[in-house]
Amino acid sequence: MSKIKVALTTGDVDGIGFEVTAKALNRLGPQKDVQFLLWRAEGTSQKYLRLIDKKWERITVDSLDEALKISGPYLIDIASDLSPAHWVEVSAKACLNKKIDALATAPLSKTTIQEAGFSDLGHTDILKRLSKSKYVNMGFVGREFNVVLATAHVPVANITKSLNFTVLAQALKNADSLRRKLPAAQQKRPIAVLGLNPHAGEKGLIGHEEQQLFPQLLSFAKENKIPMEGPLVPDAAFFPENWKKYSVYLALYHDQGLIPFKMIHGQDSGVHISLGIPFVRTSVDHGTAKDIFGKDKANPNSMIDAIRWAVKLARL
Repeated sequence: MSKIKVALTTGDVDGIGFEVTAKALNRLGPQKDVQFLLWRAEGTSQKYLRLIDKKWERITVDSLDEALKISGPYLIDIASDLSPAHWVEVSAKACLNKKIDALATAPLSKTTIQEAGFSDLGHTDILKRLSKSKYVNMGFVGREFNVVLATAHVPVANITKSLNFTVLAQALKNADSLRRKLPAAQQKRPIAVLGLNPHAGEKGLIGHEEQQLFPQLLSFAKENKIPMEGPLVPDAAFFPENWKKYSVYLALYHDQGLIPFKMIHGQDSGVHISLGIPFVRTSVDHGTAKDIFGKDKANPNSMIDAIRWAVKLARL
């Protein structure tokens, strides 16, 4: 069996990305038939390199091209002078060209992306642009429940304008693709689609989006054999007694899904999976946390989850 190659990008040089990645690699140790390609900045903390070296045989190169030439039981350490945003772009192109099997990313700030000369607002926009994928959704897998976002970084004032049947139907298809990758017991559960308005519109008394979108969406789900329930009342959908009823919650906007997800999971578990692109990309579900940079306080659990899921999905 040939080795799976997984690229790890460590994000902002003044964020916690390299710390959580080093801690994750130390915790996980070498994985059978997997080779990791670790992007980091030149001059990275020797403390965390030593932490990696406790478990790994590490070879340092300065480019992905050099990294791809090396085989064997090594962690390939790419000490790069490129912007962290370019690490993502170069790795994604290698995934598209089948040179790498998966990409797992640490947090990358929008400021760093802009300073690299990109017009993208985040990882998802970079991957969407490169892969020319029209409908890409952010999925989040946690210990207690899972969430997919129908829309992502959209100003609240523009959410209604961003939602239509096609957007919602494609998000439901991507949520169903995530459902089918979950453990067997979870796969059997329906997808819970949240309403947009308070009380899911209260039969048109508080907004009309549910009446306009959901009859067609339910028909689409039936035609495509996607198990679905909704619209659910958003403020009650995430009660603990509901977590085991559904495989995935499909939230209609960013904060509707991520406030409950992050409140429950914190940094103890949770992985972000890009849905709708033609290769595997996972990520942590938290930000750069620059306020604790260099303080050795960062929790690596989300990065551990991201690496495990990258390997798992690459093997499917």
